Amino acid sequence: MDKLRALQYFVAAAEEKSFSGAARRLEVSVPAISKLVNTLEKSLGARLFVRAASGLSLTADGATYLDACLPALDQISAADDSMTNPALRPKGRLVIGAMAQVAQQCLVPALPKFHLSYPYIELDFRVVNRVCELDASAVDLFVLLGWPNLPRLVHKVVAQTRQLTCAAPAYWASNGVPARPSDLARHTCFPFRNSEGTVIDVWRYLRDDVEESVVVRGWLTSNHRDVNLDLVLAGEGVARVSDIFAQAELKSGRLVPVLSEWEMMDSPPVNLFYSGSQRRNPRVKVFIDFVSKLFAGLEAERDKAVNLKMAERPEWYSRRFGHASMARSVRSRK
Repeated sequence: MDKLRALQYFVAAAEEKSFSGAARRLEVSVPAISKLVNTLEKSLGARLFVRAASGLSLTADGATYLDACLPALDQISAADDSMTNPALRPKGRLVIGAMAQVAQQCLVPALPKFHLSYPYIELDFRVVNRVCELDASAVDLFVLLGWPNLPRLVHKVVAQTRQLTCAAPAYWASNGVPARPSDLARHTCFPFRNSEGTVIDVWRYLRDDVEESVVVRGWLTSNHRDVNLDLVLAGEGVARVSDIFAQAELKSGRLVPVLSEWEMMDSPPVNLFYSGSQRRNPRVKVFIDFVSKLFAGLEAERDKAVNLKMAERPEWYSRRFGHASMARSVRSRK
């Protein structure tokens, strides 16, 4: 068995969530992917994937093996790159604008790997909340949450977040667990003020075809998610939390999600924006590929039973409502 190729096939299948997707990405046949992954599983004596009609999902052994394999493959890729002609490699300055949460929780921890693969690219990293015309002319590429209206820029969605209703175990023990979304009206909740200045004090839920909305209240509102998160971890109340930005707290049990049978609506996507003139910029192209793979990996770590649809832009987004509860569609349902 070609072990290196088997690992490459395994990683591609895990990231694409299908053998056919891995085959398209690697430009090989589906049987070639399937055969080598099966051989790898036999050699390890463990199942790496659960195979279903809807696609592939990693087993617990598969997730552990993937985490162990990725650093080794990154090092091999970097070593291969170091042997190529430096004159042909991407180099120069790349200006990246990203929202604080995306930067802190996802991008910055992964940047050393990017530097290892592309040591001739100098990164100029800037934290932004809203993109103005000056930003758009000075930044090569943006990584933003939500539904920004930037018609002059090329747009690519790289991930769909999943919002969870979370609190610390001590809070739920003291205050009880809500049986349905409307019960949250009796809880201390911490609304978030988004980059457009709107307080998201309406939490919308969907179960089957039933939609239920609740206007939440608390003693603090913040435009920085870490402020809300720190208070929730301290047992002070409840907040909306994006799964891919709080995986450590969710896995450790410091955050406990509730109302899992309800889908929390208005979950913002993660987006890339860049000008059309940058399409063929080698630095931008490799960073787009890097960010796309990064968020594909983060999405692969969530509950495999979750099948998210791309969230539509809520009515309150970009309308300069002081509070989301002032939106007409919300008022009409009260």
